[in-house]
Amino acid sequence: MGYSQAEKAESHQRILDVASRRFRELGLEGISVADVMKEAGMTVGGFYKHFATRDDLVVEAMGAACQEMEDSVLTAQPTLKKSIQAYLSEDHRDDFANGCPISSLINDIARSTEDAREVYAERLEASLASLEGKLPEETEGSKRAKAILIYSAMVGALGLARAVPDPKLSRQILNAVSSELIALFASRKSVTSAA
Repeated sequence: MGYSQAEKAESHQRILDVASRRFRELGLEGISVADVMKEAGMTVGGFYKHFATRDDLVVEAMGAACQEMEDSVLTAQPTLKKSIQAYLSEDHRDDFANGCPISSLINDIARSTEDAREVYAERLEASLASLEGKLPEETEGSKRAKAILIYSAMVGALGLARAVPDPKLSRQILNAVSSELIALFASRKSVTSAA
C-alpha cells in the first residue's frame, strides 16, 4: 500500500506539533527524536522520511511555534497594556508547551544552529514590531528602543517567574514588572512630556 503525499504531510505536521510543544516545554535537548516520534504515533525509523537531521526538526518546530504566536492570545491583544498583562500572566507562565517560544527557548536557541537562530530572530522582530505599533502615538523618543526594553523586561520577568520555586515570589515578579511597564509605557501620563 502506498503512502500518499497527503498522508506524508499529515504525519510531518503531527511530528512538528509534538516537537514544537515539547521543545518549548522541555528544552531542545529535553526530548529525543525517538520520544518525539513515539508521541507522534510513529516509529523512529520514519523520522528520516521527514527530516534529514535533528537540527532540521528543530528549525521547523521553531518555525511552527513562532507561527502559532501569530494568532495567539499573546499577540492578538488590542493594546499595549493588555499585551503586557497577557504575556506576564500566571496562565502564560504555567503553559510552557503553548507559550511564547522566545521566552521558553531563549538559552537553547543561543546555543543552536544559525538556521534556528534566524527563525527565532524573525519571531523576535515580529514581536518588537507589534509592540512598537501599540505604543501610544505621543511616545517620546525611539519606539524601537522602548519596544526592545519592554520585550526584554517581559521575557526576563517570565523566565524569573518560571524559575523560582516560591509561588508568591513568582506572582510578585509578574505583577511588579507588569505594573511598572504599564506605568512607564502604556499610560498617557507616562508618554507625554511634562510641560
